[in-house]
Amino acid sequence: MSITPWFTALAVMLCLGFLTWLLSLKLKDVGIVDSLWSLMFLAGAGIYLYESAMDTRAWLLFALIAVWALRLSIFLTVRNWGEEEDSRYQVIRGNNEPFWIKSLYIVFGLQAALAWFISIPLLYAIGATTTIGLLDTVAIGLWLIGFFFEAVSDQQLYRFKSDPSNVGKVLDTGLWRYTRHPNYFGESLIWWAYYLFAAPHGPWWIIVAPILMTVLLLKVSGVAMMEKTISTRRPEYADYIDRTNAFLPGIPRAKGTGNDNEELKAS
Repeated sequence: MSITPWFTALAVMLCLGFLTWLLSLKLKDVGIVDSLWSLMFLAGAGIYLYESAMDTRAWLLFALIAVWALRLSIFLTVRNWGEEEDSRYQVIRGNNEPFWIKSLYIVFGLQAALAWFISIPLLYAIGATTTIGLLDTVAIGLWLIGFFFEAVSDQQLYRFKSDPSNVGKVLDTGLWRYTRHPNYFGESLIWWAYYLFAAPHGPWWIIVAPILMTVLLLKVSGVAMMEKTISTRRPEYADYIDRTNAFLPGIPRAKGTGNDNEELKAS
């Protein structure tokens, strides 16, 4: 498949970022970029679908991307509605004046560039002219597991935080009993599933996309950032860390046994 649609997607994602930046100036809240993130991939997938043969496999992949993207965007929009700007962006705002113009490229432009690069497996996955094979079946299974972890854990955390009696407490039930970040684990699986769809049809280097997404989830905007200050805000979290894996699900350890056997650490 021609790589031209990939560059078309970059232009569309940058335009979406620019328009959302204009809205953020009116709202005085750049946190709306979180709701835009998954929609950039959906826009890219739409372009890749348009340039494809539009066969059953291509439509299936587009449907999976649409379900993931819309679910995540709607969830984040509802969760953040009426709330003040996320503390992450407040820190960035305070360190980058004049923020109104810098936010165009350090927030919205950067998100668009990352989404564009990470979307490369989607180009080859959707553009491949082939029937659904065994590897595709494995990828669908991996996607379903990832979506379950991400969607269910998001709802469990949302309900937990919505209960005033849980202020200052740590959620350690449901999927959160087996990993401290089941939503990020699920997100990672979804991107590895997209890679499996694309692997037989694209160049070898597209594996960088799911690796980059996993690194971002573990070391940059996900696990590491969430746990940077949470122990000071919630004293019970130290015990939670002691007995629960950071990323990969596992059977909770007995209290006081330590965290040495954890397969992936947050720091």
